[in-house]
Amino acid sequence: MRKYVLGVDGGNTKTDYFLYDSEGLFVDAMRSGTCSHEALKDSYAGSFRVMKEDIEKILSRNQLSPHDIVASAFGLAGVDVPHQKASLEDVIRRIGFSHFVVANDGFLGIKAGTESGIGVCSINGTGTVSVGIDDRGHYIQVGGIGSISGDEAGGAFLARRVIQVAYDETYRYGQPTTLTKELIERMEIKNRQDFSNQVSLKFIGGKIDRTELVKMLFRHANDGDFIAQKILADAGEAMARSVAGCMSELEIDNTVEIVLAGSVWAKATAPHMFNSFCDWVERLSKRHCSYHILNQPPAIGAVIWALELANGKRPDQKMKAMILDSIEKFQETR
Repeated sequence: MRKYVLGVDGGNTKTDYFLYDSEGLFVDAMRSGTCSHEALKDSYAGSFRVMKEDIEKILSRNQLSPHDIVASAFGLAGVDVPHQKASLEDVIRRIGFSHFVVANDGFLGIKAGTESGIGVCSINGTGTVSVGIDDRGHYIQVGGIGSISGDEAGGAFLARRVIQVAYDETYRYGQPTTLTKELIERMEIKNRQDFSNQVSLKFIGGKIDRTELVKMLFRHANDGDFIAQKILADAGEAMARSVAGCMSELEIDNTVEIVLAGSVWAKATAPHMFNSFCDWVERLSKRHCSYHILNQPPAIGAVIWALELANGKRPDQKMKAMILDSIEKFQETR
């Protein structure tokens, strides 16, 4: 009798559902809007409502029900602290699943980007979080709840730092930086008195693309600007402290595989953040590490994790390649 697994990658903007059989053969896939309790007005009730509707849709069109799914893995945004995890586990049980794992979507990077399925993943996108899984199956998360936990490296933070150092130079005796001149031109700041006005109208008002400010930061660092380089080096240290903190809680016997995921890591065009990150990770942890930029869709991690639960072992390289091919084909059509 054919057995089925479900892998779910649920972010703050979209959710991908992947249905496979226990042999790693693609059955169906579907993309929907966010299922995050943090993005929906009705919080966990919204997560239940959205996921129940989506899951019923993908299962019913394949003549299946939740009882036919032998294992499922949900990598979801907003699973940052134990009470969130418990609430979302309750959501999944109410939908009808019994054999499943619910974790922060950052954990999918470990399952997707490591050879062993264990290690640490540093996410740097709009925000940052570090997660780890060890040889014994224990997993931990450090950060992901904002500046209070030292999440000072994501794209939103880096964009703010560009504004801050330019403001510092203009008003607060800050060190000179080439970022200031370009920022003034980009934001059409007419004079010193117009600086705060334009920041309010354009940056705080959401009319400036933060991604462009991050690209500008990398470019000025490459051109030798000390302040730009320091911002990136400090961000690397901040992420390294979270990653090393993860490692201190895990039992990993051999070289620690560290996966770097998220748009800022993937699109970094200057080395200063990465070099600082590696230096601080190994200085703090005193461990030998290997580093990999995640170049696979994180969703593959959800499918791999579900197959691990179903079969009691990690898929081999042939099965992983087959899963990756099917996921990439699906995502190319979105």
